[in-house]
Amino acid sequence: QVQLVESGGGLVQAGGSLRLSCEASGRTFSSYVLGWFRQAPGKEREFVGAINWSGSNTAYADSVKGRFTISRNNAKNTVYLQMNSLKPEDTAVYYCAAREGTYYRTRPYEYNYWGQGTQVTVSS
Repeated sequence: QVQLVESGGGLVQAGGSLRLSCEASGRTFSSYVLGWFRQAPGKEREFVGAINWSGSNTAYADSVKGRFTISRNNAKNTVYLQMNSLKPEDTAVYYCAAREGTYYRTRPYEYNYWGQGTQVTVSS
């Protein structure tokens, strides 16, 4: 069982940066793939990126590639989402999620555990 708590959201101007954190509690955090998703009003939840258990492999949605970076610190049971060059279309509630296994997945139903989400608002 893994419990996830996101933090770091807020209001930022276009072109600015934010770093989201997701702290996990529970055993064997290092054995989970961690993913970030986001959901804008009236839209489906979408994949943002993911990182494998060791941090050696990451994957990103095309819409954020080159602007967002995921990292993790297993000693602190925390995964991070560094967001740079933010755009108004990045506005959404951002969720971290965890799934057991080696490989990342891009569909929300493939993740077993979810945080409560944190709001990111980018003004133009």
